[in-house]
Amino acid sequence: MRSSTKEKGKEGEELAVTFLVEKGFEIIERNYRYGKGELDIIAREKGFLVFVEVKSRESLEYGLPEEAITKRKMSQIRKIAEAYLAEKNITDENIRFDVVAILFLKGEISIEHYENAF
Repeated sequence: MRSSTKEKGKEGEELAVTFLVEKGFEIIERNYRYGKGELDIIAREKGFLVFVEVKSRESLEYGLPEEAITKRKMSQIRKIAEAYLAEKNITDENIRFDVVAILFLKGEISIEHYENAF
């Protein structure tokens, strides 16, 4: 089951990238790793550097995909974003944290985009 979950996550990220590019986002980086964490997508859109967390689910058994982003996860994403900004020596950028939630349900795919999610 693990590999299929991982594959579904990768598929979700691919769909999110396509979705964001179609909305006018410029993808800067994907799967930026720092320590034990990762930023799924880093993009530019309308004067913002946007850190995007992608969550995918195949059922509603554990709730909506976006409900998997806990306060702890938000804090981790912020810390990794700070590390990215420091590494790239970015100091005067407007930043934003978005979430793209993807649900694979009964052969249908739904995508929700939450701008400035946290």
